[in-house]
Amino acid sequence: MSKIQKIKQMLNNCIIDLCNNHSEFLNNPQCDFKRNRKLSLHKMISLILCMSGGTLCKELLEYFNFSNNTPTVSAFVQQRSKIKYAAFEFLFHSFNKSIEQTKTYHGYKLLAVDGSDIHIPTNPNDKHSFYHGTNGQKPYNLVHLNAMYDLLTNTYSDAVIQKRHIYNEHRAFVDMVDRYSNEKSTIFIADRGYESYNNMAHIQENGAYFLIRIKDIHGNGIASSFNLPDCEFNMSFCLKLTRKQTKEIKESSEYKYIPHNVNFDYLPVKCRKSVEVIPFVLHLRLVRFKITDKTYELIATNLPDDKFSSTKIKELYSVRWGIETSFRELKYTIGLLHFHSKKPEFIYQEIYAKLIMYNYSEMITSCIVLKQGDKMYQYKVNFPVSAHICRCFLMGKISYTQLKTHIKSNITPIRPGRKRPRKPSPKGAISFTYRVA
Repeated sequence: MSKIQKIKQMLNNCIIDLCNNHSEFLNNPQCDFKRNRKLSLHKMISLILCMSGGTLCKELLEYFNFSNNTPTVSAFVQQRSKIKYAAFEFLFHSFNKSIEQTKTYHGYKLLAVDGSDIHIPTNPNDKHSFYHGTNGQKPYNLVHLNAMYDLLTNTYSDAVIQKRHIYNEHRAFVDMVDRYSNEKSTIFIADRGYESYNNMAHIQENGAYFLIRIKDIHGNGIASSFNLPDCEFNMSFCLKLTRKQTKEIKESSEYKYIPHNVNFDYLPVKCRKSVEVIPFVLHLRLVRFKITDKTYELIATNLPDDKFSSTKIKELYSVRWGIETSFRELKYTIGLLHFHSKKPEFIYQEIYAKLIMYNYSEMITSCIVLKQGDKMYQYKVNFPVSAHICRCFLMGKISYTQLKTHIKSNITPIRPGRKRPRKPSPKGAISFTYRVA
């Protein structure tokens, strides 16, 4: 069996395992999916995974090959309402664990963490995600996807979904990092939205490494409390973080005061003066380098200086851009902007389903080896086309040989260094109408 066939088999095995242990994933496990129906639990999971941007009627017709026994939209919705979105969250994690990912950077796993807003069908009843719209803009709803992305295998390792009005990127970051508590030799890379002593402390306590861009020395971030030169530098610190504010602490450069209204999980929120509180020791290294003649970037890390020079730190941070491009592929190629319900529970089902399909497509695409001839450019697989082919392969519409042939015949040139100005456009609301074929 080829590696591609194994990946498909692994996903099917994970679905079977979920169906065999379904009690915690159904709203009423005593009676749900007990009768023999056209839409069994296994078929429901597979169908939701394979849905694209069509109407429910079209999706059902395509999945069942336009059979006369194709289930109705009503039957699909009734069966779907029995499944908790936790089923797809479980499937996402179990599928990731079933595939061994061995790619490393000098022995280190590179995990980027970032978030992205997702427009979902307009639903005024969902107060935590609903926005009325301003300046003539239509009402809309947003959820926030917090994601952890493996930059070497190009797959999502973890995800937390939050409604936009109540989202907390720092808490989601900490939750995902703590789930990697047994993963040593891991570097977590993040942008300056994750600048926080608490985030750094969680990574340090889990025995991993962080590389986080923070606000420059002229800003109001962590660096502003240090006496730093206005030039390139590479400086290490051993900080003692405390919530006490004594005269000794104020005069010492070793201590950093953490206010009571700032979240830090390794110190008590309040403490009496008579009680001795042991400070939390954080090992921190600040690396500042030029990106243009007049602008700098500042990185906070705990990577060892003898193994990771300033140049390597700069290179590592630039790799983080991979998670940004993955969001684009997830939304526009995999179809994360196309939903088939207004209900938050169903929307969460589809978000995790799209994450699974993204990983599944990337894993299969990475197995395709292209022959690079004597041409002007190097070539890579056309991922939008490849994702569609992988979806058809999962549904059993094409064979393994056909999959390889079609993917290899749909390639695109790699043109490094291409740049074009960004054209910002106002965000448009995605309204939802119950579409019919």
